[in-house]
Amino acid sequence: MIESVNFTHFHDMFKKYRPDNFSYYGLQVLFDYIEELENCTGEQIELDCIAICCEYSESTPEEIIEYYSLDSEEYDPEDIEKIVEYLEDHTSVCGVTEDNTIVYQLF
Repeated sequence: MIESVNFTHFHDMFKKYRPDNFSYYGLQVLFDYIEELENCTGEQIELDCIAICCEYSESTPEEIIEYYSLDSEEYDPEDIEKIVEYLEDHTSVCGVTEDNTIVYQLF
């Protein structure tokens, strides 16, 4: 049995169980991505905050450069598009938030 979830419920569940994993804008991007994924695949996705936090992340461009040991001369934190392209070559990118953080599937 799967319950339909709107953004408010999605947001509230993350703030209750995993309050430090995603910003408000990161949760908006992630919610939209998961809804689109459900629409494309025709399969419902269970709202399991812990599992989602193990699979997806929200990071600043600087953090991504550091986490993945990217060449700082080649990757400028101000060039978000280039960092998103790097991530898209390795994983799924959910989107970029209003605060210029990137929500993506971990790899």
